[in-house]
Amino acid sequence: MTEKVTLLVPGLLQPLVGNCSELHLDVGDGATVAQLLDAIAAEYPVFGRRVRDETGALRRFVNIYLDGEDVRRLDGLNARVAAGQELMVIQSVAGG
Repeated sequence: MTEKVTLLVPGLLQPLVGNCSELHLDVGDGATVAQLLDAIAAEYPVFGRRVRDETGALRRFVNIYLDGEDVRRLDGLNARVAAGQELMVIQSVAGG
């Protein structure tokens, strides 16, 4: 049996991942947020560029929550994700 984590994708980014609102990722015995983003970017490179900058850091207006907790307040992209947990991507919309 594979161990999965759910990534909730906001409407603005859904066209970049095949119009999916959720992605289910295999984490095995655990993975970091960065490793999961790498796996998604391998299949959906434009999504990867929208979420992280050239250095691999989370873009300023993108927030990722792990079971409701901002990963920046945990261990950032090095935060460990276990099977059954839920990641949510929130992309801020600026304008005026």
